[in-house]
Amino acid sequence: MGKFIYEEQARIDVDDRLLAHLQIVIGNKLRRGEPFYFSWKEDQSLGGGRSAVWVHPGATLVFKFGGSKAPVINRTWLEELMYTASSPAGLRIVPEPQEEAPDPAGLTS
Repeated sequence: MGKFIYEEQARIDVDDRLLAHLQIVIGNKLRRGEPFYFSWKEDQSLGGGRSAVWVHPGATLVFKFGGSKAPVINRTWLEELMYTASSPAGLRIVPEPQEEAPDPAGLTS
């Protein structure tokens, strides 16, 4: 289990696999100079509800992974997360879809 920490104040516990995907999406948006909202549902132990932060190039972000191995990246999930990040509502955590397997013979295009 990892942690996403924003400005040393907002923290969420997330699975390392999700955290790796969030790191890529957030890094890509900031590299392009595109600030955005990131919102998530709070755990019931914290009272439930929702939190949102404005992610911008000057923000202090920490991606703290619980494990030492980097997970395999699901490109389909990255695309879906990036789509939400580019929407007016901003980045939201969506369930991981099954990644489409590449066609080794190149027959479907």
